[in-house]
Amino acid sequence: MKAVTVKNLSKTFGAKNRALDNVSVDVEDGEMVALIGASGSGKSTLLRHIAGLVESDRNAGSSVVIFGDTMQRGGRITANARKLRSRVGVVFQQFNLVSRLKVLTNVLLGNLGTMPRWKGTLGLFSKDQKQTAMEALERVGIAPQALQRGSTLSGGQQQRAAIARTLVQGAKLLIADEPIASLDPSSARKVMNILRELNQKDRITVLVSLHQVEYALNYCPRTIALRNGEVVYDGPSERLTPEFLGELYGAESEELFLPGMQAGNKPTVTKPKSPALKPALA
Repeated sequence: MKAVTVKNLSKTFGAKNRALDNVSVDVEDGEMVALIGASGSGKSTLLRHIAGLVESDRNAGSSVVIFGDTMQRGGRITANARKLRSRVGVVFQQFNLVSRLKVLTNVLLGNLGTMPRWKGTLGLFSKDQKQTAMEALERVGIAPQALQRGSTLSGGQQQRAAIARTLVQGAKLLIADEPIASLDPSSARKVMNILRELNQKDRITVLVSLHQVEYALNYCPRTIALRNGEVVYDGPSERLTPEFLGELYGAESEELFLPGMQAGNKPTVTKPKSPALKPALA
């Protein structure tokens, strides 16, 4: 089964700003796919449509389907969208933690889509829910910080807490929108290692937008490249040499080059070792 099917999706902001232009992509269940492109290419816009957070332009032939169920069609989000969103975890660049709440409470918020709203508002989480949240924090390596306020965590730790929240949610599709853009290289590798482990061990489908091609090469077998709201490449990540990126993006490709890489040279890729994570949560 396909985890994501996008057909003929377009999005226009204002009179002329075409953020997406007739985009069609598929992501198979269990894949880990990178989405790359220079600033303004449409990466975040596409991910937000897949997550059901925004509606596309009115187009009778457009649709976003998640695990066989329609999230939106013809530019209208369906009545089924709320239920579908419970299967889609979203991790943003800016972490989206509630800074004044404890880390454990932030992770417990992943239950809100599957429990009465009033219980969530009052923080009435069960013992089992708290245990599951602690297991999720342990999996991402920040269980000792469970009772700290969210604001006390480093950027990398906050991002790992956001990933733990999607585990509690029980997401089968994890959409990560530039999750490492604000992180130092060491923290970025830890976050990407966790995403890869969740993909390989838990079979969670991962669609991650990245600004540096290095991470697509190291972590994602397949890459979709956007330029000016259009798909300009969809295929093996190993083809993403500086020379090839130069052909796709021209001068814009400089944004995607790794430090020290020059057009025409094939990059040397050293894959980091993956940390051993515990089995999937029950």
